[in-house]
Amino acid sequence: MKYISLTAFDIPDAWLQIVEKILEEGDEFKVGRGSEITTTKKISLGLEITNPETRPLGHKDAPFTMKYVEQYALEYLFIGDKHEGEEYTYGERLRKPIDQIETVIEKYKECPEDRQNTMVIRRPEDLNTLDPPCLTVLDTEILNNKLHFLVYFRSWDAYGGFPANIAGLQLLKEYMAGEIGVEPGKTICFSKNIHLYERQFKLAEQLVYGKTDRPDAWWKETGED
Repeated sequence: MKYISLTAFDIPDAWLQIVEKILEEGDEFKVGRGSEITTTKKISLGLEITNPETRPLGHKDAPFTMKYVEQYALEYLFIGDKHEGEEYTYGERLRKPIDQIETVIEKYKECPEDRQNTMVIRRPEDLNTLDPPCLTVLDTEILNNKLHFLVYFRSWDAYGGFPANIAGLQLLKEYMAGEIGVEPGKTICFSKNIHLYERQFKLAEQLVYGKTDRPDAWWKETGED
């Protein structure tokens, strides 16, 4: 298992570093259960983003727009409802049966030095589902008058998921910090399996190297062209 620790200035910097590290040093991992059965390349990650509030929240080549991030944050992080056919959303888990977001806000208003304000998305019964939540824990701490997020993803799509997820979580953090009366701080991330799907290999090469015809590209060994 390849573990890598990174420090990034902002979200676009973090995205580029992660994708490059996976391409250069990641382990091949064949997915046997989940939403997409395929070959991936992955690392285990510890990441500190020191200035995640820096705009723009997304890289110019990210596969989404800021409008998408805002809609994603609203529908899947802020609001506690789920659409027909959805087993869950992060927002539904954060808001029900207990509104963890508002509870944490109120607890920090009462005691900024509280170390107990951990929000949990994963539930024990998720072990029996085909596609349990990727984001499992959203931990928080106030230090030096700043609200910091510490998040754990059991599995994470590095190319399409990471940049949108972190940008959305940054909007949530800024909302919570504003309600508490502090500044938004760092985002620290952990994941045992942050990965690129086989279908993303060429996109990742294009992002990092500006081309997809490197003779030493590892995906060429799989017979892909």
